[in-house]
Amino acid sequence: MSREGDFLIYCIEQYKDAKSMTGRQAAELFTHYQIWDYVYSCFEALHTTGPNYIVEDIDRYIESRQH
Repeated sequence: MSREGDFLIYCIEQYKDAKSMTGRQAAELFTHYQIWDYVYSCFEALHTTGPNYIVEDIDRYIESRQH
């Protein structure tokens, strides 16, 4: 698997654990809000940050897509 693919898995694991979600719930959320594409496109910047920042960044991204 690519570094980006590994990172996508890492991100969804961090997010689901932080939000007490199942893997299915997190995957559906990531698909609904196109978070997969977002994380992939921001890989270079995001992979240097910590898990708390990643979760907060995903939350901000979801919020921006809800408006």
